[in-house]
Amino acid sequence: MATIDRHATALVLAHALSAAERGLAVIPLSRTKLPALRSPHHEQPEPNPCHGECGRPGHGVYDASTDPRRIRTLFAAAPWATGYGIACGLPPHHLIGIDLDTKSGTDASAALRELALRHLFTIPATVVVATPSGGRHIWLAGPPDAVIPNSASRLAPGIDVRGAGGYLVGPGSRTEHGIYSTVAGTAHLPPASCPPALLRLLTPPPRAHQSALPQMPVPRGQGLVQFVLAAHEGQRNTRLFWAACRAYENGIGETLAEELCDAALQVGLTEREALSTIASAARLTGHA
Repeated sequence: MATIDRHATALVLAHALSAAERGLAVIPLSRTKLPALRSPHHEQPEPNPCHGECGRPGHGVYDASTDPRRIRTLFAAAPWATGYGIACGLPPHHLIGIDLDTKSGTDASAALRELALRHLFTIPATVVVATPSGGRHIWLAGPPDAVIPNSASRLAPGIDVRGAGGYLVGPGSRTEHGIYSTVAGTAHLPPASCPPALLRLLTPPPRAHQSALPQMPVPRGQGLVQFVLAAHEGQRNTRLFWAACRAYENGIGETLAEELCDAALQVGLTEREALSTIASAARLTGHA
């Protein structure tokens, strides 16, 4: 049975209630950073798709609430909780978390700076949370109509994204590895709006319409080429970079680079711009 530290639980509850006052929906977490309450369906032989419709707690991020009474009830049911999670993607902030990891052996902060330089955006003044491992969580607000998926190192090595269905460990949480805390000078800030150029990188491309008619097999990677060919002015470089990253991640970067470059030329990039973007994608995915 989990050890109960009532002082730690009372302290983290206070932090969670403070976050809720700012419109951030929260859930209790254990020292392992996982939801503290076990699923009420865990004894069922088949996975249960319930997201809280049963009325009982234990559905992870779907339990998240800004209601103080509901939050107190959740923490009362998990007196061993020493942390709290902040659900992403929910109104009013539609929070997006940019997690700059340090455990992957890469410099995630440098990778984010390179992305910002290449795509001409800056990270605005916003809440930044320091993790026990030396990483950073950058809080950004997304638009209501955008659904940002969770991802690990898709944006760049060492950069994880917390979006719809995900959560961030809240500042003041105590875990097995230490305490999460806001970086000095950022605690009072609201989550700043995500820069449009970064938002485009975080948003997956729309799925192509699937025809009911049988089709001839498409050579591997042609979907990425078509994705670049469909680019409009203002998104050509972004689409090329995204497609090149996916190509290298799937082991076809070298063979597809020429076709991606040709596609970029067709939509208006110069050869120098196209080659530079593809080289950057190769470098960020570890294939340079």
